[in-house]
Amino acid sequence: MLEEERKYEADPAYAVPDLAPALPDGGRVVERSPATLTATYLDTSDLRLARAGASLRHRKGDPLPWTVKFPADLPGRRHEVSRPGRPGRLPAELSALVTAYSRGAALAPVAVVRTVRRAYELRDADDRLLAEVADDAVSVLDGRKVRATFREIEVELGDGDAELLDRVGEVLCAAGARSGGFTPKLVRALGPAAQEGPDLVAPAGLPDEPTAGDVVTDAVRKHVRRILAHDPLVRLRVPVGDDTAVHQMRVGCRRLRSDLRTFRPLTKSSWSRALRDEVKWLADALGGPRDAEVLRDRLRRTATGDPLSPLDEAAVARIDQVLAVRQESALAALDEVLTSDRYAALVEELVAAAREPRLTKRAGQPAADVLPRLVAKPWRRLVFGADGVDGAGELGPTDPDERWHDTRIDGKKARYAVNAVKPVVGAPARNLGKALSKVQDLLGEHQDAAVAADAWLSIAAEHPADHALAVTAGRLAERERQIIHRVRAEFPQRWSQATEHQLVAWLP
Repeated sequence: MLEEERKYEADPAYAVPDLAPALPDGGRVVERSPATLTATYLDTSDLRLARAGASLRHRKGDPLPWTVKFPADLPGRRHEVSRPGRPGRLPAELSALVTAYSRGAALAPVAVVRTVRRAYELRDADDRLLAEVADDAVSVLDGRKVRATFREIEVELGDGDAELLDRVGEVLCAAGARSGGFTPKLVRALGPAAQEGPDLVAPAGLPDEPTAGDVVTDAVRKHVRRILAHDPLVRLRVPVGDDTAVHQMRVGCRRLRSDLRTFRPLTKSSWSRALRDEVKWLADALGGPRDAEVLRDRLRRTATGDPLSPLDEAAVARIDQVLAVRQESALAALDEVLTSDRYAALVEELVAAAREPRLTKRAGQPAADVLPRLVAKPWRRLVFGADGVDGAGELGPTDPDERWHDTRIDGKKARYAVNAVKPVVGAPARNLGKALSKVQDLLGEHQDAAVAADAWLSIAAEHPADHALAVTAGRLAERERQIIHRVRAEFPQRWSQATEHQLVAWLP
């Protein structure tokens, strides 16, 4: 569940004003009976969760007392996951959800917070819950003693919109409340120690005249952040916009490995090699679920690609069921990886890498002098091939699928390398990156079609007695081969456009 809220501070004598002016016509305010909620928060001894903006608690009085919250993509938004369970018995699922923050360190109670809550439901004319305003009198407990108190007003969005939150905030502030930012109760309860920076160092951008090492560090931080931010979402099986968390986490792994390869002369070889190997292990584990995702999505698109020639819907559904079973099996295997000691160790390594990549002396040189030369190797391999022959420009319409796939891999490495130097090279790298992306789109479509065609026929071979499935699989495979023919016909022009002199002149 994605939670979006605004927080406000208030004095002890503050009175919540009439909230009706913030509501649309026909709306009403429903005041709920006061409730006392006692929450015990768990964290590591050095408050890794709190410092990262995450929390894990057990709260008496809730029907689902165990709750994890962790940051989303924007301030004021957090993912919230609640589960049943007894006090003192942390559900294993929730413990796993905070692995990216705890990194396997022990979790223990760090704070007890008692809240006397007066809540107000904001409903529209159709009785939909648009938002909830919680007036919280908070006491931080030390045993039976009250160590600190504060007053907080939370406005949590329901079926309303951000404009409603703004209007409610204006009404509250007009009555004397003060914007409190997005500081969670736990952080306020724990004080300065919880307000220190997180262990995972965020990318901070580049200085005006960056060294090569500055670019490496910024890239590593971006990719590590992408990997770890999607860890809990992969475990929860939740979408990320129009994409999936598995895909986003895998892309983070690929980008990190690619940049470490591109920047190899700038990093300590043993460190870089070991990290790339471990990230590859994780990427491979993500590959199984991702491959099934891609095939299931492609099945739907290919099956409905020609409305004038519909396929047997029941047979298509049976193929999808085979893929669904494969996907669940791959996800189960991924779960084992994500709960392993090896993965916890990798998370620790990733956090350390983001904090301070191990750089060589060469990394201290100006980025503009060093980085363009690092792109030349993957670019030459793409253009001329591994041995100076069979480059991308020599791909022919009758070449085997494997050679097209090899070129796709070389193209991806070259594109990632070009993108890695965009912060320094600027428009020339950006323009070449866009052109290579178009090439990559074609090669990716070729590979997806080739893999899918083989998959449809393989599934049919596994069910020889299902004749309707065999016919449907054959028709699906034929549609995929038609796509391959189209891609091969379009490729020469797309490649010629990507290698125009003005796009590649900056390369040494």
